Amino acid sequence: MTTIVPRPRARLLAVLAGWAVLLLAATQLPAYALAPVDPPAPVTGNATYFDGLGSPYGGCGLPQSELDSPDFVALNVYNLPGDYSSFPARPMPPDQAAKIGAWDNGHNCGRFVQVSIGDYCTGLNDGAAGQPFCRNGSWVADGYNGATLTMVVADSCGDPNAWCRDDPYHLDLSKASLNRFARNGTPVGDLYPNHWGNRHVSWSYVPAPGYTGDIRIGFLQGAQPYWPAIAVSHLANGIHGVEYLANGAWQAATMNGDMGQSYVLGATTSGGSQFEIRVRDVTGQLVNGGRSYRFGLPASCGGRCSAAYTSVSYTTSDGGGPTPTPTATGSPGPTPTTPAPTTPAPTTPAPTTPAPGGGCTARYAVTGSWSGGFQAEVTVTNAGAATTGWTTDFSFPGGQRIASSWNATVSQTGQQVTATNAAYNGRLAPGASTSWGLVGTGDAGSPPAVTCTAR
Repeated sequence: MTTIVPRPRARLLAVLAGWAVLLLAATQLPAYALAPVDPPAPVTGNATYFDGLGSPYGGCGLPQSELDSPDFVALNVYNLPGDYSSFPARPMPPDQAAKIGAWDNGHNCGRFVQVSIGDYCTGLNDGAAGQPFCRNGSWVADGYNGATLTMVVADSCGDPNAWCRDDPYHLDLSKASLNRFARNGTPVGDLYPNHWGNRHVSWSYVPAPGYTGDIRIGFLQGAQPYWPAIAVSHLANGIHGVEYLANGAWQAATMNGDMGQSYVLGATTSGGSQFEIRVRDVTGQLVNGGRSYRFGLPASCGGRCSAAYTSVSYTTSDGGGPTPTPTATGSPGPTPTTPAPTTPAPTTPAPTTPAPGGGCTARYAVTGSWSGGFQAEVTVTNAGAATTGWTTDFSFPGGQRIASSWNATVSQTGQQVTATNAAYNGRLAPGASTSWGLVGTGDAGSPPAVTCTAR
């Protein structure tokens, strides 16, 4: 009997060469000006499955409920064959281009892939580090070969197993999608669990199927005038850059970590809350002939957005009015209900600990855990006068190590962890909050007490 081992999932804030990043290193041009070099089509790799995106959003910067399709995949973050212990900082710089996987520092987010079911493994295909795929067995074709499904890239795979490190064409598929693969327009229905076995799949990038409407824009959790982080979705051919208009000139927005559909903007006037953007697709071309989109920080946010995603209406440079939510792009047939994520419930947060002088407070909470890893968030709240920066400190209770982090500059020495604000979230008005996050290895343990120092 074949043992089927699902891959544990983390929401990693984004194993092929980094095609566009290699070009970037050579030319020093902005990434959005370069068309990525896709692998030969189609390619074949091992397939695994995962239950759903993490919280508050997946690796591309979108909650699962906001995806363009209920059928979604994760791509490999790293190209590190044989290395199951390294977790290079993300996004990975150009001098590490050879270590960048198909995730391409998030630049393949929002793209669609056509996936075709391939051969079944009669042996053990468990992704064990340093072990062959389908050992003690062979790959065989059966009646499921050739079933297809079109899926959107929504997450990243950076786990320390053979699938995510040794197989450059590995795909991680949403579990609920497996039985929606179809032959001749009819869903196979029973591919999972009895006929799965982490099969081979062949896949290639395709334009969004049946695309209509225009882009969607939403502010992310914690967005505020000092940190206007947005997510851009509903794209005909992926996203490779966002530009914002500031003081009459177009500027390249900074990607939010390696979450390829999330960018941090500047306002049209310094200190304002009105924005105008234009978007480039994976070919480096401006979408919709260079159309720009004008919008403001929603009043419902009250100065700082608390929801994972707050949709906004916009007007366009060619006279468009406020836009309704476009119809989601999905696979042919009825759109099923998106399954709820299975991220474990957060553990009880550690007590809020004020720093000496009461400048700021910080709270640590585990937001998800799995075998061998966990995800946590530290919320910083200004308890005094306006700040220009902050630093948080805590000690892990055991041998936990930070694999990746976002929204802060983080260092670890032994059990001690220190995080200093990023350039965009150090300024906090009295009572305002921001947060930074991490993915760690080991058992999550008890939430540590965190001290906070404001500047």
